[in-house]
Amino acid sequence: MRHFIFGLFFGLTVGSAQADLNIFATVPEWGALAQEIGGSKVKVYTATNAFQDPHRIEAKPSLLAQARRANLLIAAGADLEIGWLPVVLRDSGNATIQPGRPGYFEAAGLVNRLDVPTTIDRAHGDVHAAGNPHTHLDPRNVLKVGEALTARLVELDAANAAAYQAGYQTFAGKWQTAMARWQKEAAPLKGVPVLVHHASFVYLNNWLGMKEVGSLEPKPGIEPSGSHLNGLVARQQTAPARMVLRAAYQQDGPSQWIAGKTGIPAVLLPYTVGGTPEAKDLVSLFDDTLQRLLKALK
Repeated sequence: MRHFIFGLFFGLTVGSAQADLNIFATVPEWGALAQEIGGSKVKVYTATNAFQDPHRIEAKPSLLAQARRANLLIAAGADLEIGWLPVVLRDSGNATIQPGRPGYFEAAGLVNRLDVPTTIDRAHGDVHAAGNPHTHLDPRNVLKVGEALTARLVELDAANAAAYQAGYQTFAGKWQTAMARWQKEAAPLKGVPVLVHHASFVYLNNWLGMKEVGSLEPKPGIEPSGSHLNGLVARQQTAPARMVLRAAYQQDGPSQWIAGKTGIPAVLLPYTVGGTPEAKDLVSLFDDTLQRLLKALK
């Protein structure tokens, strides 16, 4: 019995020592990155999954409970979570993770944002004042965010600085190798015109050199209408797209309707980690995304 109690105590103390930082990530991609860098030194809770629209989440008590325990909150930023994160921050009562404190980290502020509007008018739909928030779909941005996140982890938990720095170096080496491979594989996609359900793929298209020629949403965040979809079909005569893209959390009806009317493939992309069975982590997220695009191109 004494050995059992000692073993149980040892296991508990080792387990608690392994997770020195509790991290609250708003979206799967940045939660996955934190886990890659932090390894056993962090415990990551991800507030949303790939089948939820990250713009529209309810600030449930379960989210508040996790936020109260967090040492670090990682947000996508650029107002992606504007509909729910301010409530979580306010009601968590956790001063550590408030904006402006070291425990608050925002990915979008670290990269060159695209689609920054010159004027803000809600008549134009769900427009983000700070630019398009879906920054993770350019792998170059992931590397930038990873470097800054490592520095923040070191700042918050200096005792484990060496572990975080080693975790980032391992990730960065793997990521740079994968990026070189992706660039070669993706060469046939350059210049390919595409339709999108929502402006989820601005950074992906910019990285790959694909050309967005239309959106199924008449305005950002406004559901596709029949008249608008008919207009896109008519435009195929003069400005044809090769495929129509949607994220895992978006309904497939509009893209399938377009595909049926035009004969172009409707392509489901994982968008984030967990969006397809193949997209198990950050590397396989991009592997699967490219394979699906290349398959549609054939």
